[in-house]
Amino acid sequence: MKELVDQIKEQYEAFAENAELQVVKGNKAAGMRARKAALELSKLMKEFRKVSVEATK
Repeated sequence: MKELVDQIKEQYEAFAENAELQVVKGNKAAGMRARKAALELSKLMKEFRKVSVEATK
């Protein structure tokens, strides 16, 4: 579970950095990277939910 949390942190940092570049500098490529990171974050969050529910049983 620790590994999963670390992956979530990494993806969020990538998302935040690229989203900032898109908003501030209008960098379209950074926007695409931010969307990709958001998609991966979504998958990781679903996995986290599944793992955390199993851990509480």
